[in-house]
Amino acid sequence: MPKRIPNSGAGSRKESAVWFSPDLRKPMARQYEPMLLTLIDKPFDDPQWLFEPKYDGLRVLARMDGRKVKLVSRNGKLQNLQFPDIEQGLLEAVKESAVLDGEIVCLDERGRSTFRKLQQRFHVLDKDEIRRRAQTYAAYFYVFDILYWDGYELVSLPLERRKQVLSNAVRWSDRIRMTPDTPARGIAMFRQASRNQEEGIVGKHLHSAYVGIRSKEWVKIKCISGQEFVIGGWTDPQRSRVGLGAILVGYFTDDGKHFVYAGKVGTGFARETLIDLAQRLGEISQQHSPFEEGEPPHGSDVHWVKPRLVAEIAFGEWTQNGLLRQPRFEGLRTDKNAEDVVRERPKPVDAR
Repeated sequence: MPKRIPNSGAGSRKESAVWFSPDLRKPMARQYEPMLLTLIDKPFDDPQWLFEPKYDGLRVLARMDGRKVKLVSRNGKLQNLQFPDIEQGLLEAVKESAVLDGEIVCLDERGRSTFRKLQQRFHVLDKDEIRRRAQTYAAYFYVFDILYWDGYELVSLPLERRKQVLSNAVRWSDRIRMTPDTPARGIAMFRQASRNQEEGIVGKHLHSAYVGIRSKEWVKIKCISGQEFVIGGWTDPQRSRVGLGAILVGYFTDDGKHFVYAGKVGTGFARETLIDLAQRLGEISQQHSPFEEGEPPHGSDVHWVKPRLVAEIAFGEWTQNGLLRQPRFEGLRTDKNAEDVVRERPKPVDAR
């Protein structure tokens, strides 16, 4: 007999119940890979697609067995220590075994996701300090997909069915929120996101299955330019500045064989960040430049590091000679491996 999931009373979908076919009944997989987005160059309208906000946060797969929660980042690192508030919220929100996909974010005074605040929750090991920062920098989990629920694997179902299941399977709260979506009208949503100076929007095909690779059926359109880069060096501080002057950043070629210089980033650092970052970079220093392509600066004030630390960088645009214009440091990322950082090049919208 097929299984029925009852309406929790808190969902946003019209249907009151979802029925599962017996052939979906499977044990939870030991590991799920997140489905990744393809960057495209402009928004579009399409009745077969829905559109969501693009959050500037920490992508997490939340695995629950009814008794405990594991928060797993996209590079497989556990995040429970840094986010006990999200862990507790999920324990209250889902009583069954489940795997949820979503983004942990902090919000600014206008309700926009901000990586600058979220990074204050990273790299902290002392539990008392973690609790203090959880009060100062409140985190929220915006859930947008469900891969598994109560003995049934849902990845083969179309997105619109999974959204229906998700709406009914979670007891939503202020801490655990369902990601809002808008059907069909991507252009209007993108214009509104641009007016609000938000990160961008995400588009998803209603019939897309959940696949743990980058897919053209999930796309992102950015209002603000930015991506991850790998730090390859730093310069000495000048005048009253402490720690370091600027970081030298780059990315790997698509085949992973070469490390390419992308520019020097000297803004966006708080004093505490400069001191902490200088210490981290000193621990991975090396004598020679790691950059194999491009023309980084050289001199007695330039120091090199092993390309291991990943930083989120906002910038205006790429110059004609392949450097970042007006780059700004947003924070270190712990959820992406350095060797996976490549230059993001938007595809034409018709190539989706």
